[in-house]
Amino acid sequence: MPGSDDAHPQDGTAAVSGPEQHGAAPAADTSHGDPGHGGKFRRSAPALALAALGVVFGDIGTSPLYSMRTVFTIDGGIVKPIPEDVYGVISMLFWSITIIVSVKYVLVLMRVDNHGEGGVMALAALARRLYARRPGGTTVFLVIGIVGVSLFYGDSVITPAVSVLSAVEGLGTATPSIAHFIVPIAAVILVLLFVVQRFGTAKVGASFGPVMLLWFVVIAVAGVPMIVKHPGVLQGLSPTWAIAFVFAHPFISFIAMGAVVLAITGAEALYADMGHFGRMPILRAWFFVVFPALVLNYLGQAALVLDDPTTTKDPFFLLFPNWAQIPVVVLATAATVIASQAVISGAFSLTRQAVQLGLLPPLTIRQTSKREGGQVYLPAVNLLLFIGVMAIMLTFRSSAALATAYGVSVTGALVTDTLLLLLVVKALWRWSTWKLVVVGVVFGGLELTFLAGNLSKIAHGGWVPLLIALAVVTLMTTWHRGRKLVQEERRVREGSLSDFIDKVNADHVPRVPGVAVFPHPNKETTPLALRANVEHNGVVHQRVIIVSVLTANVPHVPAPEAFSRDELGHSDDGIDHITIKFGFSDDQDLPNAMRAACLSDVLDLEPGSMDEASYFISRGALRTGTRKGKHGMVAWRRKLFVAMAHNAADPAARFGLSPRRTVTMGSDVEV
Repeated sequence: MPGSDDAHPQDGTAAVSGPEQHGAAPAADTSHGDPGHGGKFRRSAPALALAALGVVFGDIGTSPLYSMRTVFTIDGGIVKPIPEDVYGVISMLFWSITIIVSVKYVLVLMRVDNHGEGGVMALAALARRLYARRPGGTTVFLVIGIVGVSLFYGDSVITPAVSVLSAVEGLGTATPSIAHFIVPIAAVILVLLFVVQRFGTAKVGASFGPVMLLWFVVIAVAGVPMIVKHPGVLQGLSPTWAIAFVFAHPFISFIAMGAVVLAITGAEALYADMGHFGRMPILRAWFFVVFPALVLNYLGQAALVLDDPTTTKDPFFLLFPNWAQIPVVVLATAATVIASQAVISGAFSLTRQAVQLGLLPPLTIRQTSKREGGQVYLPAVNLLLFIGVMAIMLTFRSSAALATAYGVSVTGALVTDTLLLLLVVKALWRWSTWKLVVVGVVFGGLELTFLAGNLSKIAHGGWVPLLIALAVVTLMTTWHRGRKLVQEERRVREGSLSDFIDKVNADHVPRVPGVAVFPHPNKETTPLALRANVEHNGVVHQRVIIVSVLTANVPHVPAPEAFSRDELGHSDDGIDHITIKFGFSDDQDLPNAMRAACLSDVLDLEPGSMDEASYFISRGALRTGTRKGKHGMVAWRRKLFVAMAHNAADPAARFGLSPRRTVTMGSDVEV
């Protein structure tokens, strides 16, 4: 994550930085995120798989709560509880999970990671690197990535609301008299969920893992008696029933597809959370626990519907005997909290990647694990998701109403991932055209059908995730464009560092005692604070150290490898450049790092001298100029950019700089 020198202006100024300041996109990783590679995943495979159950699979694992119910209640019950329809639905559901989740995400997409990170932004970043030399290619991938992550945010807002509501609504099935308490109970649960996010996914996963393991055992066991009673339901596992259903009832099957897609919600979160645990723990948990449990439960629900057509109103909870329904409601509530955790942690991962790509302003990012680099907490994102989730839940007030809004963002994200996947594997694995066509038809064809089936829901709530996605697209494109404009002007104002040093030496600028440290992302241009100090104060400190910070994708960087020094062509002028590498678990305390550089003899200074060093942050006040059209932004976007920049993370706090030893200098920057 090179450098600071974030142009965080004060007083109407804002932080302006991009990936070069807050983390360039990670390089492609051929390790596929396997445990133990690069020192990332040190826990045992069973422990990681159990933790993954507690974070990754909550969303897709709780889909049985509402998927089958929605299929048989959609459009007033257009899908009938008769063998032909039931077998067709269970076949569509089983093969959708198999093709999209098991094959596409777990076996294929999770092999295409970006230095261990997954998700649409990591995929877009990898595509940009692979096609970097093709004109206009990087822009296309950037746009696709923005659309994909925007749709995921829509999913992230709806998932906690629909999941928790669907579980708590089980109280209405077991005890109808307390139905009016459902929304307040769900609200309290969601408040607690967002409060505990600050403790990190490692601790959350450790406590949630055993709960999810119990959940999958319970739903699997619940399905078995009905399968034994009606073994004919196993016919539904044959793809022929889905094909026959489509040809016999094309319109009904098309409507059903809009509900069947609910069974694969969470696939994108599964991929986005790969950076938290690695590929293999997720793969093992899916094939050995999650997938079998889901199949058994869906088959059990299908058999129940065939046995008693009146159970279509809530086949999941009615699959259990009366005495077990309340305990199952409690367990389901816990599981849906975990479902919410899956998308929340996925949103954290994708937001960090968006910051690294320069699509969002620098945000406060807290590393919550000393061993896994992907485990992060973003307070601002947590707060915004909480507000969105509560607003959605209090507006719709039932999982049935929310289910109509759910599928649009899910299917849109699926299609986006498939498009990026085809482009990446073409360049990375050099797949032949026929392979790309087959994969595109199988994955893309199914997902486009899902998308088409959900477009009819836009007027009935499907506009909600689309509105959220549009807002995110607007924010990202505004920040990306504004940041480029500011960087262009800053480069002009900064000028060449080499020329600046030559001029300082030639003009014999007076030197004052002390050490001045200038965080800056590179050694080619001059920190604005350094230039301002010379222009306005007419002096240069006796020792000037320009510092660029990098974050490596390992927990810790040994001292010998953490520092590199460049005298910038002059060995006797007291102006040096130093690069400091931090591990992702290292505290990015710049003063301590500078003292360590002195102890390592990288800098020829006494370690104690750094206690009195002054740190100069380069910031320039943002001014809304008059440029627009090709070389600028319209007025409302300029104002939005400045507002976003106002709320960016403070580099002084991020690097542990004391306010008493920190000076902010710079010049106005027009946007």
